[in-house]
Amino acid sequence: MKNVLYITYDGLTDPLGQSQILPYLKELTKEGFQITILSFEKKNRFEKEKEIVYKVVDSSRINWIPLQFTSNPPVLSKIFDRWKLKQRAFRICRKEKFDAIHCRSYVASEIGLKIKREFKIPFLFDMRGFWADEKVDNGQWDQKHFFYRFIYRYYKRKERAFLLNADAIITLTQAARDYLLSQPGFEHLVIDVIPCCADMDYFDYHNISPEKISSVKSDLKIPGTAKVLTYSGSIGGWYLTKDMFTFFKMLTELDPDYVMLILSKDDAAKIAAEAMASGIPKNKVFITYSDRNHLPAFLALSTVGIFFIRNTFSKMASSPTKHAELMAMGIPVICNAIGDTGSIVKDTKTGIVVDELTKNSFQNALKGIKELEEINKELIRASAFSRFDLALGIRKYSEIYNRIMN
Repeated sequence: MKNVLYITYDGLTDPLGQSQILPYLKELTKEGFQITILSFEKKNRFEKEKEIVYKVVDSSRINWIPLQFTSNPPVLSKIFDRWKLKQRAFRICRKEKFDAIHCRSYVASEIGLKIKREFKIPFLFDMRGFWADEKVDNGQWDQKHFFYRFIYRYYKRKERAFLLNADAIITLTQAARDYLLSQPGFEHLVIDVIPCCADMDYFDYHNISPEKISSVKSDLKIPGTAKVLTYSGSIGGWYLTKDMFTFFKMLTELDPDYVMLILSKDDAAKIAAEAMASGIPKNKVFITYSDRNHLPAFLALSTVGIFFIRNTFSKMASSPTKHAELMAMGIPVICNAIGDTGSIVKDTKTGIVVDELTKNSFQNALKGIKELEEINKELIRASAFSRFDLALGIRKYSEIYNRIMN
C-alpha cells in the first residue's frame, strides 16, 4: 500500500472540494493508495457539510484531518494558517512514513517543498493555475501598493522554486503548459495536463427522465415548452454576468421561447435586479440554488449552456468545471475563449465561441443558434469522454503517483 499525504488550503466541505478533490481521491484509494488529507475548513460550511464528507472518507481508505480556516485579520490570519499547516504536516510526517506528498496550489506547496527537503519525500506540485497572477488580475493584490507588490514577487519566486524542485508538475491546461515550457530555465520540465473533469456516470442525461425534467420545470414555474439558456456558478468576479445578460436579451429578441436559468448560491434578489437593469423582464429569468446532489437534474433542463469569463493572463490556466459538466450532460455551450476552452469547443464542434464580448460579436454568434440546438447530445457527451472523463484524470494521477514513487 502506497501512502500519500494530500495537502489543500481549500476545504473538502467547499463545493470545489466535493467536485474537484474528493471524487479523485476516493477513486485513487481503489488504485491501491492510502491517502491522508490535510485541509482547511470554513467554520459554518464545515458544520453544515461535514457529515457528507465524513460519509465519503469513512467509506474509503482516506484519513481526513480538517483544520479551521482563519479569516481575520486579513494578512495575519494567513500567516497563522500557514504556521498551523506546517506544524500539523511535520507532526504527521514524523509519525508516519509517506511515499509522496501531493500539494494543491501554492499555499499547500510552500509546506510541501519544506517536507520534501526535510523528510526526502517526493513532492507533486499540482499548481492548478497561476495563483499569484490571479490575485493581481482580480484586484486583490493591487500592484500600486508596495506591500502587495512584495507579496506578488515573493510568490512568483516561490512558484519558480516549486517548478524547479517538484518531482512532478500538473497544470489544468495545455495553454499553461506551453507557456511555462517557453520560459527561460523551464524548457526541461516535465509537465502533465489534467483538466477539471466530470464524473461521467453522475453527469449523464440518460439518467434524467422526461418526466423528471417536466417536474423540475414545473417546480421552477418554467413554461413546459420554453427553451432554457443555463448558467451555473458564482455571479460577478471572474464571471461576466452583465455580458451574459446582454447576450440573453439579444437571444430573446431573436427567439422569444428562451428563458434563462441561473444556478447560483449568490443573492437571488441582486441577480434579478441586475437582470432587470439589463432590460430583461422578470418572467424571463429563473434563479435557484442547486447542490451537487441535484445539479444533473437542473442541468438537464438546458437547451444551451453559457459562460463568459474575464480573460486575463492568469485565465490561460483556467479549466471551468462547468464546461466539463455541461458537455457530460450533452449540452452545447456558448462561451468565450479562456485556457483551452475555445480550442476544445471549436475542435469538437460542440458550441459557439464568442471572439469578443461586443453586441456585434454576439449578433454573429446568434446566427448559429439554431444549428447549435440541433447538435446531437450523444456526440457532445462522447467529446466529453475523450477530454473530461473523471476516469481519465484518475488514471493520469495514478500514473504520476507511481512514477514519482519509483
